[in-house]
Amino acid sequence: MKNIAIIGGGTVAHCRSHLALSAVAYGNTARKLHALCFQQLASHWDPVSDKGYNINLYLTKMASGGAGNLETNEDVSNFVDTLVADPDTKIVFFNAAMCDYTGSVDIDNYIDSDTPSGKYEPRLKTSDGPRKMWLTPAPKVISKIRKERKDIFLVAFKTTCGATEDEQFIAGLNLLKKNSCNLVLANDTKTRVNMIITPEQARYSVTTDRDVVLRELVSMALARSKGTFTRSTIVDGPSIDWNSEEVPDSLRKVVNYCRNMGAYKTFNGSSVGHFATKKTDDTFYTSKRKTDYNKLDEVGLVKVVSSGPESVVAYGSRPSVGGASQRVIFKEHPEMDCIAHFHCKPKDIAKLSVRSQRENECGSTNCGVNTSNGLRLEEDGIKCVYLDKHGPNIVFNSSIDPQRVIEFIDRNFDLSKSTDDLNG
Repeated sequence: MKNIAIIGGGTVAHCRSHLALSAVAYGNTARKLHALCFQQLASHWDPVSDKGYNINLYLTKMASGGAGNLETNEDVSNFVDTLVADPDTKIVFFNAAMCDYTGSVDIDNYIDSDTPSGKYEPRLKTSDGPRKMWLTPAPKVISKIRKERKDIFLVAFKTTCGATEDEQFIAGLNLLKKNSCNLVLANDTKTRVNMIITPEQARYSVTTDRDVVLRELVSMALARSKGTFTRSTIVDGPSIDWNSEEVPDSLRKVVNYCRNMGAYKTFNGSSVGHFATKKTDDTFYTSKRKTDYNKLDEVGLVKVVSSGPESVVAYGSRPSVGGASQRVIFKEHPEMDCIAHFHCKPKDIAKLSVRSQRENECGSTNCGVNTSNGLRLEEDGIKCVYLDKHGPNIVFNSSIDPQRVIEFIDRNFDLSKSTDDLNG
C-alpha cells in the first residue's frame, strides 16, 4: 500500500512568550482534499492497475483545535523528513500555510541578541511602550520533498492577493519550477480565482468555484501520479555541436526556423519544448534540460544511449524531459528519425490529431505512449499530433526537404502564441 499525505493548517513562529507570528489557516481545504481522495479512489479504483492507498490527513495545531504536534515550521519540516524517509510515500498534498518570516524584537534600532526569539523567552511588557521587530525570511520546507525523492508526486499551493490571472499563473509556475512540484493550485484571496498549473506551463480549471477546482486537482493528481519516468545516469562526455554534421540539416533548419519565429520561449532562463534526432536503435541526440534553446549554437545537444527499458545514459548533461517520448516515438515509428516539439497554439485544431495532456505529465513514459499513439500521417513523410494545452509533436525523416516541414508548420500553427496564454 502506498501513502497519500495531506498536510493542512497554519503554522506559527514564536517570538517571545505570548507573542508569535502566524500564517492563518484552519485546514478546511485539507479536509476537503482528504474527503475527495476517498471519494475518487472509491469510485475509480481499478483492482488491476491500482494497489490501493492509505490516505492520511495531518493538520497543524491551529487547524485541529490544539491537537497533534505540528505547530511551527520546524515541526512541519521534521515531519516532512519522515515522509521523505518512508519509501511508501507516494503523493503529498502540501497545503500547510507556512509562516514566511521569523521575528526578532528590536531594541533601540538593533536586534536584542541577548534575548533570542522563542516560545519561552521573556515576555514583552506593554508598559515599555512601542517596540520594533525585524522580519527574516524563514527557510523553505517544500523544496526538501522532491530534492531526494523524485518518485513522490508533489502537489503545492500558492496564494496571491489581488493579482491578475497572468500574475497568479506566473507566481504559481515559479513555485512549481523552483521546487520541482508536479501540480500547483494557485488561488487569489481577493478575486477568488483558482487555477491548476502544470509543469507543461498550462493552466487548468480556471474558476471561482473552489469545489470544482479541488475535485479536478485530486482527479489530475491521482491520474498523473501513476506515470513512470526514465532514469537518467549522467556521465562525462562532450556536447553535440548543433552545427556539426552529426545533426541532420533538415532538423537544424526546421528548429532554427521555429526558434526565429519565437516558438521556443523561455521562463526563468530555460526554454520549453524539445527536439531530437535518432542515430541508431538505442542512441539519439536530444536537447538539453534547463537551457535556453535560443542559445543553441552555444549549448548544443546531448547524446543519450538506452541502457534498459526505463533507463538511459546521458553524456555531459541532463537530457530534455521529452526524452521519454522521443524513445517511444523512435521505437514505434522506425521510419522517422527527427522530432520537433514546441508550445504553441493551432490555427485550426479541428484539422489535427489531438490528444489530451491532462492525465499525463510531460516527461513520463505515459506521455510518450499517448503522443506516439496520437501521431497521424498528415502528408508524405510528416506525422503530427497536437497535445491539448501543450503543443504539437512533429515527426519526420531526416531525408525530407525541410521546407516542406516548415510549410506544414506555418499552415497549422501560430508560433507567436504559446499554450500558457501569456501572449495569446
